[in-house]
Amino acid sequence: MSISFTVNGETRSVELEGSTSLLEVLRNHLGLTGTRFGCGLEQCGSCMVLVDGEPMQACSRDMATVAGRSVTTIEGLSTKDSLHPLQQAFLDEQAGQCGYCLSGILISAKALLDRNPNPSRTEIVAALDRHLCRCGAHQRILKAVERAASAMRGRSR
Repeated sequence: MSISFTVNGETRSVELEGSTSLLEVLRNHLGLTGTRFGCGLEQCGSCMVLVDGEPMQACSRDMATVAGRSVTTIEGLSTKDSLHPLQQAFLDEQAGQCGYCLSGILISAKALLDRNPNPSRTEIVAALDRHLCRCGAHQRILKAVERAASAMRGRSR
């Protein structure tokens, strides 16, 4: 079966046999390896992508559910010339250690800031609650999202 969808602004079509996850297509068919496989059970958040602007786990999302829809991966946040303000804030705050979970966290943070440009610390914590990070960089991650929110509102810190 052929499924067409938009990935990071580009229309793509893939030929699939049977049920195939969005994560498998992104990583193995399209070479977009920034989205990570963590648990495969929608429990860790490493595989988070935006589907029509909403954060969703890609590990168990069947490709048929994204036909004709728009998917944004971590690779789609930046442009050729510059990082997204979230990515820059995470660098500035040194908000990651191993980085395995960060692509999913950045995607969820983007969804939050798109719908709420001035979130409270409590709202940030709630938006990132489904993500597992074993590095212990939680406070720096929260500071990075706050920094990005400020930058995206046009104020410098």
